[in-house]
Parts: sequence; structure tokens; C-alpha cells
Amino acid sequence: MQRLIFRLFVLALVGVAGLAGALAWFAFRPVAIRQNPLDFTIEPGSTMKQVARQLVDAGIDVEPFALVTLARLTRQANGIKAGSYEVETGITPLRLLSKLTRGDVTQAELALIEGWNFRQFRAALDRHPDLRHDTLGLTDAEILERIGANARHPEGLFYPDTYLFAKRSSDVDLLRRAHQNLQNVLAREWDRRADGLPYRNAYQALIMASIVEKETGQAADRPKVASVFVNRLRSGMLLQTDPTVIYGLGTAFDGDLKKRDLLADTPYNTYTRPGLPPTPIAMPGTAALRAALNPPTTDYLYFVARGDGYSSFSRTLDEHNRAVARYIRKRQP
Repeated sequence: MQRLIFRLFVLALVGVAGLAGALAWFAFRPVAIRQNPLDFTIEPGSTMKQVARQLVDAGIDVEPFALVTLARLTRQANGIKAGSYEVETGITPLRLLSKLTRGDVTQAELALIEGWNFRQFRAALDRHPDLRHDTLGLTDAEILERIGANARHPEGLFYPDTYLFAKRSSDVDLLRRAHQNLQNVLAREWDRRADGLPYRNAYQALIMASIVEKETGQAADRPKVASVFVNRLRSGMLLQTDPTVIYGLGTAFDGDLKKRDLLADTPYNTYTRPGLPPTPIAMPGTAALRAALNPPTTDYLYFVARGDGYSSFSRTLDEHNRAVARYIRKRQP
């Protein structure tokens, strides 16, 4: 009887050793993948068994039961993180599990450009292949509600930058991040503003910064452009800036700003209405915000594009008319 028990014990040890050896062989042996590299997604809330099935469906040739067993023995079964991943030829089941528990997700990026309006921003979101497009069909007001923005109009409320995000993440999350970044940058720059500026609040400074952003061809001109508009606000002059008129025309603008457009009264026509327009007209960057909030002291009231990306600045209307004759009329046929 004792011999039988001993033999059974030995057989059990051999079986356990064999199983351990087989599992070790499985753990360290590279798996075949359908293509190299291979992208796949682990869905939120997936159990380890569901994760194993998602891997197989994605094109990873791994035995689901063995992977689940390995994950449980290595105490990784409950640590799998949802997201998009990328694997290459040569990956082993053990390294695959480690990747999934670290949350080593693949990232995509989207650049939001200074001077874009919200319509352009939404178009960039909608055509990005690595985002989940949860805002499709939503109105601007519904988007603002989704991200928790306390505003009625989305223009200018998103900070231009290059954003990294996990593939298949929601465009709502990216919008929320861009909005929060703008709030943080605006609050910081508002606290650093010069004294005596003609703005009632930070939002008006944001409006001004958006105008400076659209009116500036070269970074070196931003402070002087801001000083022109600040001087005009202080003296009660009309801002008379084309970009606000163009924004007010919306999709009706055909690329050619006509005299009748400058005469047609809209809330954004700064040739017919005093002060700032009701909202920003674009996404200003940090440099434009700083120029609007800390403009240099000048007596400039006019500027005109020189044709080389820079502007010529004038103190009087006579100086400005001479600059227009020099830089604009000479280029006209």
C-alpha cells in the first residue's frame, strides 16, 4: 500500500513538473501574429477570458486557456488595462501579459493649430482615424455641455497644441483636455497682465488675443499689432480689422473680402460696430495672449501688410495712407 501511495505521489510530481514545463515553454515561446506590426484593442471591462478571445480574434495565435492559466498563476489576470496596443513579431505570451498590465498603449496625436476656428478644429477631429467620434452629429452647444464648459459659444475655448492620446479614445476627452488647458493658460496670463488694459475680464482679453493671432504674419509683429488695437480701444476708435468681418461671414466667405462685406453690419463687423466682437474668432496661442495682455507702450493706431509677412505701423492717418500707397496700391494691377 505504501509503495502504491509513493508511486502515485511520484506520478503527481512528474505530472506537475510536466505541466509546469509545458506552461514555461508556452510562456517564453514567441507567438505568431497575423501581420507585423499588429494593432489590437482591449475593450473596457473585459475579463481575462474575454481578453484572450479578443487577442485571438485580432490575429494573435495564442492558446486562450494557456494564456488565462499563465495570467492567473502570475497574478496578472485582474490587472489587464483596456486600450489600443501594438505588438511585433517575437513577442511572447509573458511579455504580452506584461504589456497589457502596464497599460503600454499605443498613442496617436492631433495638432491643433494657432488661428484655427472651431469649425476647422471639429473637422480635424472628425477625420482623425484613431479617435472615437462621439461628437459626430452633436451641436456646438451639446459639445460644450458634454465637456462641462460654462459657455454659450465654443470659439477660442480650446488651447492649440499637439495632443497625444490612446488610440480609440473619445474625441470628447480630447476636447475636454484642450478646453482645460486653455482655461489654465488664460488664468495664468491674466494674472500676469499689465495695468490699465481696456478689458473688463479675461474673456475680452481672449477675444483680443484671437484677433492678434489672425492679424499677425510674423511673431515679431504680435506685440505691436496688439498695441494698435489696445490704443484704438482706449481712444474709442473702431478696430476695423478684416479677420472679424471674415469670421462674421462664416461659410459664405469666398476668399475675396469685398467692400460690401465691410459695409454689411454683423455682430463681428468691427468697421460698423465699436469695441470688441462678441466672441473670439479663432484659437489664440500663448504668444498672442501675452501680446494682448502685455502690449508695449506705443502711439501706433494703424498698420498695413507689407507683402513679406510683416506689417508697417503708423501713428497718423497720413502716415498710414502713405504706407497703403507704398505696400498695397503698388501691388495692384
